[in-house]
Amino acid sequence: MTTILLIEDNADIRENTAEILSMANYKVLTASDGMQGVQMTFEHHPDLIICDISMPVLDGYGVLHMLHKRNALQHTPFIFLTARTERTDMRKGMEMGADDFITKPFDAMELLQAIEIRLQKASKLKEDIAQGPGAISALLSATGGGDQLDALKDERNTQLFKRNRPCIPKANTLPTSSISSKGK
Repeated sequence: MTTILLIEDNADIRENTAEILSMANYKVLTASDGMQGVQMTFEHHPDLIICDISMPVLDGYGVLHMLHKRNALQHTPFIFLTARTERTDMRKGMEMGADDFITKPFDAMELLQAIEIRLQKASKLKEDIAQGPGAISALLSATGGGDQLDALKDERNTQLFKRNRPCIPKANTLPTSSISSKGK
């Protein structure tokens, strides 16, 4: 079952949103402030996080910042659910790595659709990562881009540099020919 962490300081909104998510067959964890939300994320590793921005102890931007410091959590979908409607707030959240921004009051269907889209993207990303570098080759083959990439590589003028002497000169003297170039 997909686990969603809801970080919201307003008890009514938290309870109502959690009920909507539960009715949609999600396992819901709730936190009443940002710090508690961060701790629960580290402990439970939810599949998706929904977070308010304006909260006590640690705001939503702080939550997102702390989660992105952990490599394992960087790809966890993160949706801001907030009363803030200023464009600058939206831009700041998106630039920090939020996946979506839903303003309160919100429609339950709008929230559920945003969740589904983010979960599908996260699932696709996990599949691509699991396939490793072979996924890129498969993509290039499927799109016919492999030949174009090879042509670009062949046309590229590359130079190789070889170090003849140490990079750091002794006693303020510069080597006279420390770098030589070879064409391809």
